[in-house]
Amino acid sequence: MTKKVPLGEDRRAAIADAAIQLVATRGLRGLTHRAVDEQAGLPPGSTSYYLRTRGALLTACVNRMLERDLARNSPPAGPPSTDRPTDPSPTPPAGPPSDAELRELLVRMVVDLARDRPYDLIARYELSLEASRQPELRDAITQGGRLLREGLADLLAALGVPDADTVAWPVAAMMDGLLYDRVAGAGTTLSAEAFESGVRQSLAALLSGLRHA
Repeated sequence: MTKKVPLGEDRRAAIADAAIQLVATRGLRGLTHRAVDEQAGLPPGSTSYYLRTRGALLTACVNRMLERDLARNSPPAGPPSTDRPTDPSPTPPAGPPSDAELRELLVRMVVDLARDRPYDLIARYELSLEASRQPELRDAITQGGRLLREGLADLLAALGVPDADTVAWPVAAMMDGLLYDRVAGAGTTLSAEAFESGVRQSLAALLSGLRHA
């Protein structure tokens, strides 16, 4: 059976997904337009047609990962539909959530992301370093980070954390540090159970301190 070649926005997404995979597995040196075409199974020249420069290709990676982050962390607009496949990503429960439920949501954001999207995380760290030398890429990463922290601030405010807009940055930094350690640091040697336990304890202590600061 012939594999269906994606077109339009689907092709753009396929290109970005392939580029992320290459950055994570080969590093930025392995990222070329030709390599993306091969990784995505697209005709030669497809990537350069949609994203002519290397900078545009890197920015597309950042925007694609942000798109996945926002889709994963957004609460559902209404009750689950029986017509849609079940989304395994963590979402706030229906009705007013308890403190324990909101804390668990933060834990799942870290644990599930490390488990399900390690390539995204590795690529993100590679791109963050590259952004120190590319203003356009830095702008994309900064904008994406701002959007994600705004969503995190909403969760922290629901947990009763004072000045949630301000403290969302250090909480996000801690979560990112836990993720980095899991996919690229000493945390790679931990069992899944030990990692989750450490994340839960760390976030519980941090949130408790922030609420009573």
